[in-house]
Amino acid sequence: METKILGDSLPVVVWKLKKGESVLTENGGMSWMDDGMEMKTTTNGGIMKGIGRAFAGESLFMNIYTAQKDDVEIAFSSSFPGQIMEFDLKEGETIVAQKRAFLCSESTVDISMQFRKKLGAGFFGGEGFIMQKITGPGKVFLEIDGSVVKRELAAGEKLKVDNGYVAAMTKDVNLNIETVKGMKNIMFGGEGLFLTTLTGPGTVWLQTMPISKLAGLFYTGNTK
Repeated sequence: METKILGDSLPVVVWKLKKGESVLTENGGMSWMDDGMEMKTTTNGGIMKGIGRAFAGESLFMNIYTAQKDDVEIAFSSSFPGQIMEFDLKEGETIVAQKRAFLCSESTVDISMQFRKKLGAGFFGGEGFIMQKITGPGKVFLEIDGSVVKRELAAGEKLKVDNGYVAAMTKDVNLNIETVKGMKNIMFGGEGLFLTTLTGPGTVWLQTMPISKLAGLFYTGNTK
């Protein structure tokens, strides 16, 4: 199979499949496809697995598209201005992503939910109690709000992030929350009461414009 990402602020990933090859997406995720593609709707692991994905921001049912002949194309578009990131995961390799990040993947990739272990990180960390756990083998594409900034964290290195800016991370990165110090900072600093903390080792992908942040700007009328 071949894949390519097209477009700028509203990108699309296009797959070219050989006969018998399959691609997985959430329910309603397909944008366009050639004739010669067969769709199968499934819970992809059972009803409980589907419910878990629903908690992680995806649909209860998944669609598997399988090529019935060679060189047929199928496309999946992003739903928000931003970027599409590609990962080619090895067997057992895992990344953890924000809710609703999953766009499409090879049918061999497993998508499930991952609970945040600490209550504070779930309530106040901005990423919520549940994130997406995506495990290989296979190619997977994530849609990210705004642009992507990649950071490599050494063991014990800590990065402080405003709520909602964590797009994805490798599984060994520890996510927690930290209280902003100083009453004046809390009341007038504009950053809220808590910051998300990410501690290495591992890789972190940050997004420059979380959809929640953009929605808040329009709600308050502060779009400058």
